[in-house]
Amino acid sequence: MTAEERAREVVRTLERMGDPERRDGMARSGIDTSRAVGVSVTELRRLARGLGHDHELAAALWGSGVHEARILASLVDEPARVTPAQMDAWVADLDSWDVCDAVCGNLFDRTPFAQDKAVEWSAREPEFERRAGFALIAWAAVHRKDLPDAAFGSLLPLIRERSTDDRNYVKKAVSWALRQIGKRSAGLNTKAIRTAAQIERMDAPSSRWIARDALRELRSDAVQARLRTR
Repeated sequence: MTAEERAREVVRTLERMGDPERRDGMARSGIDTSRAVGVSVTELRRLARGLGHDHELAAALWGSGVHEARILASLVDEPARVTPAQMDAWVADLDSWDVCDAVCGNLFDRTPFAQDKAVEWSAREPEFERRAGFALIAWAAVHRKDLPDAAFGSLLPLIRERSTDDRNYVKKAVSWALRQIGKRSAGLNTKAIRTAAQIERMDAPSSRWIARDALRELRSDAVQARLRTR
């Protein structure tokens, strides 16, 4: 059976699993449901475990255009076989925040191109492409224990620069990236708080929102206590 045939079979399975009420709930969360069937992420993860890792199947699932199939593609693909061209092609297809975050957190952040693509995409104008740049930073800060703190400290000026973008899905991702960097270590926490203070002084409503959102968490007793134990 070819990858395309397997993908069609998987899509039929997703359609049988789909729940219209869940799809309606997705829409209320700001998710584009025009190609969605209503399958939860928990169910997708369970299905992915049964499918195993398969680069060709992932490409075919992504090509189907079905919302849940694209999230599933991010779960079954093989990071070692992902190319920069594939990353660019997939990010150009993004039309919903949850697929954006899933692709970045399940797959792209595990590639050797993650930091370069984060910088590149953060400069792009389309909302979900720019969000992908900052989602990639946020997820890498959590998952990439192999990278030095300096790799993330070098991204703080980029976060400051893009903090004036007032589009909802961008500003939330900028704050997310700043907060995840600042929770990685005590040294990065100090630098992230300093960056947030700089952002707060910028003359833009989105910058003030990002700064306050980030500072609330980065200065919290819970985060500070956790950092002291590391």
